Amino acid sequence: MDFLLSGVLAITWQEIVMYLIGILLIYLAINKNFEPALLLPMGFGAILVNIPLSGVLDQTLAGIGNTSGIIEWLFHVGIKSSEAMPLLLFIGIGAMIDFGPLLSNPKMFLFGAAAQFGIFFAISVATLLGFDLKDAVSIGIIGAADGPTSILVSQILNSNYIAPIAVAAYCYMALVPIIQPFAIRLVTTKKERLIRMPYNPSNISRTTRIFFPVIVTFIAGMIAPASVALVGFLMFGNLLRECGVLKSLSDTAQTSLANLITLLLGLTISASMTADKFVTPATFMIMGIGLIAFIFDTIGGVLFAKLLNLLPGQKVNPMVGGAGISAFPMSARVIQKMGLKEDPTNHLLMPAIGSNVAGQIGSVVAGGVVLSILSTIL
Repeated sequence: MDFLLSGVLAITWQEIVMYLIGILLIYLAINKNFEPALLLPMGFGAILVNIPLSGVLDQTLAGIGNTSGIIEWLFHVGIKSSEAMPLLLFIGIGAMIDFGPLLSNPKMFLFGAAAQFGIFFAISVATLLGFDLKDAVSIGIIGAADGPTSILVSQILNSNYIAPIAVAAYCYMALVPIIQPFAIRLVTTKKERLIRMPYNPSNISRTTRIFFPVIVTFIAGMIAPASVALVGFLMFGNLLRECGVLKSLSDTAQTSLANLITLLLGLTISASMTADKFVTPATFMIMGIGLIAFIFDTIGGVLFAKLLNLLPGQKVNPMVGGAGISAFPMSARVIQKMGLKEDPTNHLLMPAIGSNVAGQIGSVVAGGVVLSILSTIL
Protein backbone atom coordinates (compact mmCIF):
# COMPACT_ATOMS: atom_id res chain seq x y z
CA MET A 1 0.00 0.00 0.00
CA ASP A 2 2.84 2.37 0.85
CA PHE A 3 4.38 1.64 -2.54
CA LEU A 4 1.13 2.53 -4.27
CA LEU A 5 0.87 5.82 -2.37
CA SER A 6 4.52 6.79 -2.82
CA GLY A 7 3.91 8.25 -6.27
CA VAL A 8 0.92 10.32 -5.14
CA LEU A 9 2.73 11.62 -2.04
CA ALA A 10 5.74 12.61 -4.16
CA ILE A 11 3.73 15.01 -6.34
CA THR A 12 4.73 18.66 -5.87
CA TRP A 13 2.72 21.79 -6.64
CA GLN A 14 5.06 22.53 -9.55
CA GLU A 15 4.20 19.15 -11.07
CA ILE A 16 0.51 19.93 -10.68
CA VAL A 17 1.15 23.14 -12.63
CA MET A 18 2.78 21.04 -15.36
CA TYR A 19 -0.25 18.74 -15.46
CA LEU A 20 -2.41 21.80 -16.06
CA ILE A 21 -0.04 23.08 -18.75
CA GLY A 22 -0.16 19.66 -20.43
CA ILE A 23 -3.96 19.64 -20.33
CA LEU A 24 -4.00 23.20 -21.74
CA LEU A 25 -1.77 22.18 -24.66
CA ILE A 26 -3.99 19.17 -25.36
CA TYR A 27 -7.08 21.42 -25.21
CA LEU A 28 -5.55 23.92 -27.66
CA ALA A 29 -4.61 21.07 -30.00
CA ILE A 30 -8.02 19.38 -30.00
CA ASN A 31 -10.56 22.14 -29.39
CA LYS A 32 -8.78 25.04 -31.10
CA ASN A 33 -6.86 23.02 -33.71
CA PHE A 34 -3.64 24.88 -32.81
CA GLU A 35 -0.71 22.87 -34.25
CA PRO A 36 -2.35 19.60 -33.07
CA ALA A 37 0.36 17.37 -34.55
CA LEU A 38 2.89 18.84 -32.14
CA LEU A 39 0.98 20.38 -29.22
CA LEU A 40 -0.94 17.16 -28.55
CA PRO A 41 2.15 14.93 -28.04
CA MET A 42 3.94 17.78 -26.28
CA GLY A 43 1.05 18.25 -23.86
CA PHE A 44 0.73 14.53 -23.16
CA GLY A 45 4.50 14.27 -22.77
CA ALA A 46 4.46 17.11 -20.24
CA ILE A 47 2.11 15.01 -18.10
CA LEU A 48 4.18 11.83 -18.56
CA VAL A 49 7.54 13.29 -17.51
CA ASN A 50 6.06 14.90 -14.39
CA ILE A 51 4.48 11.75 -12.94
CA PRO A 52 6.80 10.74 -10.09
CA LEU A 53 8.59 7.41 -10.53
CA SER A 54 7.02 6.94 -13.96
CA GLY A 55 10.12 5.50 -15.63
CA VAL A 56 9.90 7.59 -18.82
CA LEU A 57 12.99 9.53 -17.67
CA ASP A 58 16.32 8.18 -16.42
CA GLN A 59 16.04 7.76 -12.65
CA THR A 60 16.82 5.52 -9.72
CA LEU A 61 13.88 3.52 -8.37
CA ALA A 62 13.86 1.89 -4.97
CA GLY A 63 14.41 -1.85 -5.20
CA ILE A 64 15.09 -1.64 -8.92
CA GLY A 65 18.12 0.61 -9.30
CA ASN A 66 18.92 2.81 -12.30
CA THR A 67 16.34 2.78 -15.09
CA SER A 68 16.55 4.14 -18.62
CA GLY A 69 13.54 6.21 -19.68
CA ILE A 70 12.29 6.05 -23.26
CA ILE A 71 11.57 9.78 -23.56
CA GLU A 72 14.98 10.75 -22.21
CA TRP A 73 16.60 8.22 -24.57
CA LEU A 74 14.76 9.76 -27.52
CA PHE A 75 15.87 13.21 -26.41
CA HIS A 76 19.54 12.23 -26.22
CA VAL A 77 19.53 10.27 -29.48
CA GLY A 78 17.24 12.47 -31.56
CA ILE A 79 18.05 15.97 -30.34
CA LYS A 80 20.88 16.35 -27.87
CA SER A 81 23.60 14.24 -29.44
CA SER A 82 22.75 14.63 -33.12
CA GLU A 83 19.95 17.20 -33.68
CA ALA A 84 18.59 14.52 -36.05
CA MET A 85 14.85 15.02 -35.48
CA PRO A 86 14.56 18.74 -36.30
CA LEU A 87 16.90 18.31 -39.27
CA LEU A 88 14.94 15.37 -40.68
CA LEU A 89 11.77 17.41 -40.30
CA PHE A 90 13.29 20.03 -42.61
CA ILE A 91 13.37 17.43 -45.40
CA GLY A 92 9.61 17.04 -45.10
CA ILE A 93 9.05 20.80 -44.95
CA GLY A 94 11.24 21.35 -48.01
CA ALA A 95 9.29 18.72 -49.95
CA MET A 96 6.04 20.57 -49.16
CA ILE A 97 7.19 23.96 -50.43
CA ASP A 98 6.60 25.26 -53.94
CA PHE A 99 9.11 28.03 -54.61
CA GLY A 100 7.32 29.02 -57.83
CA PRO A 101 5.58 32.15 -56.44
CA LEU A 102 8.91 33.32 -54.99
CA LEU A 103 10.87 32.68 -58.19
CA SER A 104 8.15 34.52 -60.17
CA ASN A 105 8.74 37.62 -58.05
CA PRO A 106 12.30 37.56 -56.63
CA LYS A 107 11.65 40.86 -54.83
CA MET A 108 9.89 38.78 -52.20
CA PHE A 109 13.30 37.55 -51.03
CA LEU A 110 13.71 40.96 -49.39
CA PHE A 111 10.64 40.39 -47.22
CA GLY A 112 12.05 37.09 -46.03
CA ALA A 113 15.06 39.01 -44.74
CA ALA A 114 13.23 42.07 -43.37
CA ALA A 115 10.76 39.94 -41.39
CA GLN A 116 13.61 38.47 -39.31
CA PHE A 117 14.05 41.80 -37.50
CA GLY A 118 12.17 40.44 -34.49
CA ILE A 119 14.91 37.84 -33.91
CA PHE A 120 17.61 40.41 -33.31
CA PHE A 121 15.30 42.72 -31.38
CA ALA A 122 14.33 39.83 -29.08
CA ILE A 123 17.99 38.88 -28.59
CA SER A 124 18.66 42.44 -27.41
CA VAL A 125 15.68 42.35 -25.04
CA ALA A 126 16.69 38.97 -23.60
CA THR A 127 20.26 40.20 -23.03
CA LEU A 128 19.01 43.31 -21.24
CA LEU A 129 16.84 41.11 -19.01
CA GLY A 130 19.90 39.22 -17.80
CA PHE A 131 20.02 36.08 -19.97
CA ASP A 132 23.52 35.09 -21.04
CA LEU A 133 24.34 35.44 -24.74
CA LYS A 134 23.74 31.79 -25.70
CA ASP A 135 20.35 31.71 -23.98
CA ALA A 136 19.45 35.14 -25.36
CA VAL A 137 20.19 34.00 -28.92
CA SER A 138 18.22 30.80 -28.39
CA ILE A 139 15.25 32.81 -27.11
CA GLY A 140 15.51 35.31 -29.95
CA ILE A 141 15.24 32.54 -32.55
CA ILE A 142 11.62 32.09 -31.41
CA GLY A 143 11.10 35.08 -33.69
CA ALA A 144 12.01 32.89 -36.67
CA ALA A 145 8.43 31.57 -36.37
CA ASP A 146 9.88 28.14 -37.08
CA GLY A 147 9.72 25.47 -34.38
CA PRO A 148 12.44 23.12 -35.73
CA THR A 149 14.87 26.03 -36.14
CA SER A 150 14.20 27.18 -32.57
CA ILE A 151 14.77 23.69 -31.21
CA LEU A 152 17.91 23.12 -33.27
CA VAL A 153 19.60 26.41 -32.39
CA SER A 154 18.80 26.15 -28.68
CA GLN A 155 20.17 22.60 -28.62
CA ILE A 156 23.37 23.43 -30.51
CA LEU A 157 23.97 26.32 -28.10
CA ASN A 158 23.18 24.05 -25.15
CA SER A 159 20.56 26.46 -23.84
CA ASN A 160 19.05 25.87 -20.42
CA TYR A 161 15.59 26.69 -21.77
CA ILE A 162 14.95 24.30 -24.67
CA ALA A 163 11.46 23.31 -23.52
CA PRO A 164 10.05 26.82 -22.92
CA ILE A 165 11.58 27.96 -26.21
CA ALA A 166 9.94 25.07 -28.11
CA VAL A 167 6.57 25.62 -26.42
CA ALA A 168 6.70 29.37 -27.11
CA ALA A 169 7.70 28.87 -30.77
CA TYR A 170 4.94 26.41 -31.57
CA CYS A 171 2.25 28.13 -29.50
CA TYR A 172 2.88 31.47 -31.19
CA MET A 173 3.01 29.80 -34.61
CA ALA A 174 -0.45 28.46 -33.83
CA LEU A 175 -1.56 31.94 -32.75
CA VAL A 176 -0.42 33.62 -35.98
CA PRO A 177 -4.08 34.24 -37.03
CA ILE A 178 -4.52 36.27 -33.85
CA ILE A 179 -1.11 37.94 -33.47
CA GLN A 180 -0.48 39.03 -37.07
CA PRO A 181 -3.71 40.95 -37.79
CA PHE A 182 -3.18 42.98 -34.60
CA ALA A 183 0.44 43.79 -35.47
CA ILE A 184 -0.33 44.63 -39.10
CA ARG A 185 -3.24 46.95 -38.31
CA LEU A 186 -1.02 48.69 -35.78
CA VAL A 187 1.31 50.02 -38.50
CA THR A 188 -0.88 50.26 -41.62
CA THR A 189 -3.74 52.43 -42.82
CA LYS A 190 -6.91 51.19 -44.51
CA LYS A 191 -5.73 52.76 -47.76
CA GLU A 192 -2.52 50.75 -47.62
CA ARG A 193 -4.40 47.54 -46.87
CA LEU A 194 -6.51 48.11 -50.02
CA ILE A 195 -3.51 48.16 -52.38
CA ARG A 196 -4.01 45.60 -55.13
CA MET A 197 -1.19 43.36 -56.29
CA PRO A 198 -1.98 41.62 -59.58
CA TYR A 199 -0.28 38.24 -59.76
CA ASN A 200 1.33 37.58 -63.14
CA PRO A 201 3.39 34.44 -62.66
CA SER A 202 6.22 33.81 -65.07
CA ASN A 203 6.88 30.33 -66.38
CA ILE A 204 9.52 28.84 -64.11
CA SER A 205 11.44 26.15 -65.97
CA ARG A 206 12.12 22.76 -64.46
CA THR A 207 15.85 23.45 -64.73
CA THR A 208 15.47 26.61 -62.64
CA ARG A 209 13.45 24.76 -60.03
CA ILE A 210 16.10 22.04 -59.80
CA PHE A 211 19.07 24.39 -59.64
CA PHE A 212 17.44 26.75 -57.14
CA PRO A 213 17.82 24.52 -54.02
CA VAL A 214 21.41 23.67 -55.01
CA ILE A 215 22.37 27.32 -55.50
CA VAL A 216 20.68 28.42 -52.26
CA THR A 217 22.62 25.77 -50.35
CA PHE A 218 25.91 26.95 -51.84
CA ILE A 219 25.20 30.62 -51.12
CA ALA A 220 24.00 29.97 -47.56
CA GLY A 221 27.05 27.79 -46.94
CA MET A 222 29.42 30.52 -48.10
CA ILE A 223 27.71 33.29 -46.12
CA ALA A 224 26.94 31.34 -42.94
CA PRO A 225 28.59 27.91 -42.84
CA ALA A 226 26.70 26.98 -39.67
CA SER A 227 23.46 27.17 -41.65
CA VAL A 228 24.42 24.38 -44.08
CA ALA A 229 22.67 21.63 -42.11
CA LEU A 230 19.48 23.69 -41.69
CA VAL A 231 19.31 25.07 -45.22
CA GLY A 232 20.75 21.94 -46.83
CA PHE A 233 18.12 19.56 -45.45
CA LEU A 234 15.34 22.03 -46.35
CA MET A 235 16.67 22.37 -49.89
CA PHE A 236 17.23 18.62 -50.26
CA GLY A 237 13.56 18.08 -49.46
CA ASN A 238 12.65 20.63 -52.13
CA LEU A 239 14.98 18.92 -54.63
CA LEU A 240 13.10 15.66 -54.01
CA ARG A 241 9.92 17.53 -54.93
CA GLU A 242 11.24 19.24 -58.04
CA CYS A 243 13.52 16.61 -59.60
CA GLY A 244 10.52 14.72 -61.02
CA VAL A 245 12.06 11.25 -60.71
CA LEU A 246 11.49 10.58 -57.01
CA LYS A 247 7.79 11.26 -56.61
CA SER A 248 7.24 8.41 -54.14
CA LEU A 249 10.11 9.63 -51.95
CA SER A 250 8.82 13.19 -52.16
CA ASP A 251 5.35 12.04 -51.13
CA THR A 252 6.84 10.03 -48.27
CA ALA A 253 8.86 13.02 -47.07
CA GLN A 254 5.77 15.26 -47.14
CA THR A 255 3.52 12.81 -45.31
CA SER A 256 4.92 9.79 -43.48
CA LEU A 257 8.35 11.21 -42.61
CA ALA A 258 7.08 14.66 -41.61
CA ASN A 259 4.21 13.23 -39.55
CA LEU A 260 6.36 10.65 -37.77
CA ILE A 261 9.15 13.10 -36.91
CA THR A 262 6.63 15.72 -35.74
CA LEU A 263 4.96 13.15 -33.47
CA LEU A 264 8.26 11.97 -31.97
CA LEU A 265 9.58 15.52 -31.68
CA GLY A 266 6.60 16.57 -29.59
CA LEU A 267 7.06 13.70 -27.15
CA THR A 268 10.83 14.09 -27.09
CA ILE A 269 10.83 17.79 -26.28
CA SER A 270 8.78 16.99 -23.20
CA ALA A 271 11.94 15.46 -21.67
CA SER A 272 12.91 19.06 -20.86
CA MET A 273 9.46 19.95 -19.51
CA THR A 274 10.02 18.70 -15.99
CA ALA A 275 8.59 20.95 -13.31
CA ASP A 276 11.95 21.97 -11.85
CA LYS A 277 13.10 23.30 -15.25
CA PHE A 278 9.82 24.67 -16.58
CA VAL A 279 7.96 26.29 -13.68
CA THR A 280 10.33 29.21 -13.22
CA PRO A 281 10.14 32.99 -13.68
CA ALA A 282 12.45 32.60 -16.69
CA THR A 283 9.78 30.61 -18.54
CA PHE A 284 7.27 33.45 -18.28
CA MET A 285 9.93 35.92 -19.41
CA ILE A 286 10.71 33.70 -22.42
CA MET A 287 7.03 33.52 -23.38
CA GLY A 288 6.83 37.32 -23.23
CA ILE A 289 10.00 37.83 -25.26
CA GLY A 290 8.79 35.29 -27.81
CA LEU A 291 5.57 37.26 -28.28
CA ILE A 292 7.60 40.45 -28.77
CA ALA A 293 9.74 38.65 -31.36
CA PHE A 294 6.69 37.54 -33.36
CA ILE A 295 5.14 41.01 -33.31
CA PHE A 296 8.33 42.77 -34.37
CA ASP A 297 9.00 40.19 -37.10
CA THR A 298 5.65 41.08 -38.61
CA ILE A 299 6.14 44.82 -38.13
CA GLY A 300 9.63 44.63 -39.66
CA GLY A 301 8.28 43.06 -42.85
CA VAL A 302 5.38 45.52 -43.07
CA LEU A 303 7.58 48.59 -42.57
CA PHE A 304 10.04 47.34 -45.18
CA ALA A 305 7.17 47.03 -47.68
CA LYS A 306 6.13 50.59 -46.87
CA LEU A 307 9.71 51.69 -47.48
CA LEU A 308 9.69 50.04 -50.93
CA ASN A 309 6.49 51.92 -51.74
CA LEU A 310 8.45 55.18 -51.54
CA LEU A 311 10.26 54.08 -54.72
CA PRO A 312 8.71 54.35 -58.21
CA GLY A 313 7.03 51.26 -59.59
CA GLN A 314 4.28 48.81 -58.65
CA LYS A 315 3.11 49.42 -55.11
CA VAL A 316 3.27 46.59 -52.59
CA ASN A 317 0.45 45.92 -50.18
CA PRO A 318 2.33 46.25 -46.86
CA MET A 319 0.41 43.29 -45.41
CA VAL A 320 2.35 41.03 -47.79
CA GLY A 321 5.56 42.12 -46.06
CA GLY A 322 4.19 40.71 -42.82
CA ALA A 323 3.97 37.27 -44.46
CA GLY A 324 7.77 37.19 -44.56
CA ILE A 325 7.85 35.29 -41.27
CA SER A 326 8.40 31.55 -41.47
CA ALA A 327 4.98 30.33 -40.29
CA PHE A 328 4.27 28.66 -43.62
CA PRO A 329 1.56 28.54 -44.95
CA MET A 330 -0.46 30.03 -42.07
CA SER A 331 0.84 33.56 -42.45
CA ALA A 332 0.02 33.67 -46.19
CA ARG A 333 -3.52 32.53 -45.43
CA VAL A 334 -3.88 35.23 -42.77
CA ILE A 335 -2.84 37.92 -45.29
CA GLN A 336 -5.27 36.56 -47.88
CA LYS A 337 -8.09 36.65 -45.32
CA MET A 338 -7.21 40.19 -44.24
CA GLY A 339 -7.10 41.35 -47.86
CA LEU A 340 -10.53 39.89 -48.60
CA LYS A 341 -11.94 41.47 -45.46
CA GLU A 342 -10.82 44.92 -46.63
CA ASP A 343 -11.89 44.27 -50.25
CA PRO A 344 -13.67 41.01 -51.22
CA THR A 345 -12.11 41.21 -54.71
CA ASN A 346 -8.51 41.73 -53.59
CA HIS A 347 -6.72 38.37 -53.62
CA LEU A 348 -3.27 38.53 -52.05
CA LEU A 349 -2.64 34.83 -51.53
CA MET A 350 0.01 34.24 -54.20
CA PRO A 351 2.15 37.33 -53.42
CA ALA A 352 1.81 36.43 -49.73
CA ILE A 353 2.94 32.86 -50.42
CA GLY A 354 6.02 34.19 -52.21
CA SER A 355 6.84 36.33 -49.19
CA ASN A 356 6.04 33.47 -46.80
CA VAL A 357 8.29 31.00 -48.64
CA ALA A 358 11.09 33.57 -48.57
CA GLY A 359 10.54 33.77 -44.82
CA GLN A 360 11.06 30.01 -44.52
CA ILE A 361 14.47 30.37 -46.15
CA GLY A 362 15.20 33.54 -44.20
CA SER A 363 14.49 31.90 -40.86
CA VAL A 364 16.88 28.99 -41.33
CA VAL A 365 19.58 31.29 -42.74
CA ALA A 366 19.09 33.65 -39.79
CA GLY A 367 19.53 30.70 -37.46
CA GLY A 368 22.75 29.79 -39.22
CA VAL A 369 23.98 33.39 -39.21
CA VAL A 370 23.63 33.77 -35.45
CA LEU A 371 25.34 30.41 -34.93
CA SER A 372 28.21 31.53 -37.17
CA ILE A 373 28.51 34.85 -35.35
CA LEU A 374 28.53 33.16 -31.96
CA SER A 375 31.16 30.64 -33.06
CA THR A 376 33.38 33.61 -33.93
CA ILE A 377 32.71 35.53 -30.71
CA LEU A 378 32.88 32.67 -28.21
